[in-house]
Amino acid sequence: MSNTTNRFSSEARARAVRMVLDHEGEHPSRWAAISSIAAKIGCTAQTLNEWVKKAEVDKVVGGIGISSGTPDQDRQCAQVGLDAFHSGLT
Repeated sequence: MSNTTNRFSSEARARAVRMVLDHEGEHPSRWAAISSIAAKIGCTAQTLNEWVKKAEVDKVVGGIGISSGTPDQDRQCAQVGLDAFHSGLT
């Protein structure tokens, strides 16, 4: 059994991710926005960055069900989805 607990509910995580995405334009970089917001909500910037990355992947591949493939296929599908997301094709 793990000794760690989730300090933040899924709703709090989603709100923090939305804050990053909504306010990243007010900062010189996404990392600066993440660092600022993480300090305000009481988590590390690395943790919030992981939440943001996961949210982006979930948005792209949410309904595709890529988990049935091999790990290499999953990574390849996720990369294709992210490439499409970043090129504005989704």
